[in-house]
Amino acid sequence: MIINKNSVVLTVAVMLGILYACVTPRSANQGTSSQQSGSYREQHRPQFHFSPATQWMNDPNGMVFYDGEYHLFYQFYPDSNVWGPMHWAHAVSKDMVYWEHLPIAIYPDSLGYIFSGSAVVDWNNTSGFGINGKPPLVAMFTYHNVKAEKAGRSDYENQGIAYSNDRGRTWIKYSGNPALVNTSNHKDFRDPKLVWDDDSKQWVVVLAVGDHTEFWGSPNLKKWRYLGEFGKELGAHGGVWECPDLFSIKVAGTGEKKWILIVNLNPGGPNGGSGTQYFVGNFDGKQFIPDPNFAQLVPKGKGMWLDWGKDNYAGVTWSDVPSKDGRRLLLGWMSNWEYAQIVPTTVWRNATTLPREMVLKQTQDGYRLYSQPARELEKLRATPFQMPATTLSEPINLTDKTGFSPAQSEWMLEFIPPVGSNVRCGIELSNEKNETYRIGFDAAKNQFFSDRTNAGNHAFSDKFANNVHISPRFSKDNTVRLHVFFDAASAELFADDGATLMTELYFPSTNFSRIKIFAEGGDVSLAKCQGYLLKRIWK
Repeated sequence: MIINKNSVVLTVAVMLGILYACVTPRSANQGTSSQQSGSYREQHRPQFHFSPATQWMNDPNGMVFYDGEYHLFYQFYPDSNVWGPMHWAHAVSKDMVYWEHLPIAIYPDSLGYIFSGSAVVDWNNTSGFGINGKPPLVAMFTYHNVKAEKAGRSDYENQGIAYSNDRGRTWIKYSGNPALVNTSNHKDFRDPKLVWDDDSKQWVVVLAVGDHTEFWGSPNLKKWRYLGEFGKELGAHGGVWECPDLFSIKVAGTGEKKWILIVNLNPGGPNGGSGTQYFVGNFDGKQFIPDPNFAQLVPKGKGMWLDWGKDNYAGVTWSDVPSKDGRRLLLGWMSNWEYAQIVPTTVWRNATTLPREMVLKQTQDGYRLYSQPARELEKLRATPFQMPATTLSEPINLTDKTGFSPAQSEWMLEFIPPVGSNVRCGIELSNEKNETYRIGFDAAKNQFFSDRTNAGNHAFSDKFANNVHISPRFSKDNTVRLHVFFDAASAELFADDGATLMTELYFPSTNFSRIKIFAEGGDVSLAKCQGYLLKRIWK
């Protein structure tokens, strides 16, 4: 994770954090709950996305599946709704939809704040941390030493580990921390993502190191050796590389295995600020070797984006999802460092994206990573709506037809624009204040768009709604497919079966209460219009 050091608010938070770390250190096993008084009914509060009950959150951390539970740890500051001394807060779920808050898992200590990282099940107890014949959960995180940073040192980030023998309920920090020391004095040396590489029979950790990633190997999660690096001459470099992920995946419909390297960076995203890029290739136990055709697409300065919207960052995947399930599941932080600390919420601040399944496909243009909403989200569907196919020559007002609020809904639309047309088509939300949010497709430019320029409050940042956000279309199908989830203050578009994604926040004065489908610049065939009211996940 990174912070905007130009922010006055953040400067104050950091100074308070230094005082906090010096005066009130807490043990790793202190059981204070991270969730106190959020009602989950506040204005702009997500109703089916995960968010903390109170205070600040950012990157998802330590995502691991074990004993029937999806664990979600995340960057958390329990004493303010802006960034401060980072802790790992904790929640669990059996389905990635309904969540149970647990006490804070890992606290800052004399070695530093607890920055981002990952967790795994050490099935063979290579670490020796397990007891009673059961595998331990092992977490690896970045220690960020503010005192060392303030003193002008460059080795202020190192990697620590902690373990749990009670299904993640309590965590013990390794007595030999830091387990992986920053011997090269990199100023940015963080966000470890652990993976077991069965081919080389070792643990591998990928780290974000300024403008590239590094790979380290270990037999036991304690002793580490340098393996190699990747990325200095490929991909987007508009900002610091962060929160990497490394995993193998089968190409859909084949037995071919490829490796995916995800790299977040801030700034430098496709529509400004934070963004998430990916690479397709192979891993030989030491190096990530990009697929030659894919490498041609991402010369230095150009990224292949996992999400083209402004508000999906620091996304990483769950480890240890059972092989009988077989999915690679990702969750991101639904915000952007350009304005994350000043968005108009107070009791809590920030949320996660919806869980997404990663699917690698071989297309006529080469390998592409698709993202699809996790199937478990279908259990949220309540009141359904469907209308027959029609020709869309003027807007269709769905408000009275559906009988439910668009502020908590899911929509599947299929448009067939005439070949060579200048049609713009999509879906629009509005309220009684005449505020509007639009998301859709521009046929003349062959791109998707998200327009929040009139979607409510954006006075908090001149970078929030200064233009319409766009994404290229990759599918060559005549039918344009939009699959959109609307929450109280967000939209998530999965276009063309997940070939293109856009995740966007907005902050209307009152919840959007009206919805319509529109076409401009000509008639459009509307082949499908299906929607659902979605249930809220909080009691």
